[in-house]
Amino acid sequence: MAAGFEQILNWRLLAGSHDFPGPDGGTCINEAAIVAAGLPYRAIRASTDCPPCFSQPLAAYALGLNDAMPDGERPRLMAFVLRLAGSTAEPETEARRVAFLAEASVRRILPPLLDTAGLPALAARCDGACGPEGARTAARDAAWEGGALADAASRRGAWTQGARASAVARAASAAVKAFCDARCAAEVAEGVAPFIDGTWAVAAQILDEALALGRGAPSIDAGLARDRFDAARARAGLRGPGSSQTRTGSAVGSNVTV
Repeated sequence: MAAGFEQILNWRLLAGSHDFPGPDGGTCINEAAIVAAGLPYRAIRASTDCPPCFSQPLAAYALGLNDAMPDGERPRLMAFVLRLAGSTAEPETEARRVAFLAEASVRRILPPLLDTAGLPALAARCDGACGPEGARTAARDAAWEGGALADAASRRGAWTQGARASAVARAASAAVKAFCDARCAAEVAEGVAPFIDGTWAVAAQILDEALALGRGAPSIDAGLARDRFDAARARAGLRGPGSSQTRTGSAVGSNVTV
């Protein structure tokens, strides 16, 4: 999905928040989306720091993925840099997005970990969960079973099995919380990824599908975004990151309503 975008935009995604991008570029996904949209720059430490034109649940999930992904996986998010500004929607759609992120995490990210942890029946329940309440109940049961299995494995000294079971308990507990907090959906992927190859690709696909809910937002032209990134990098190099001028400066003119 995002192949080549890091090179096209000449920008890097980094974990954590940044007062202003350094001369070589580099910010979190939401900070990069602010620059791409031509909005006044701000450091993003939580999704609530984003401009109001950003969907809160999508920004929270994207930020969670951004901070949890290894450096080699984070470029998967570059394409979303052009799509977050203007993604906010009416409350009903935002609530649908929260439920979708949580349910998709239960149905598509948890089951492979449950299988490898020796819990195939729970894996099938999560995979076939019907609706948000069914998914939440399955995740709650998985959290309990994972905790019990981890405790039993610890007593036997079965450390490998215990590590997988502990990951189940953590990831499933995060899935339960994700029905109220979209960032917790990213924690599901974070807990599963060390054990299951391809988890980050699934998480990025879930973000793509959540963006499609509601009216969506037109993607920012990549060429225009690149010009804005170049301008931000130039300012950082000439004035030095961290000055009051660079922290509040905007990039090339924006057509996004904030």
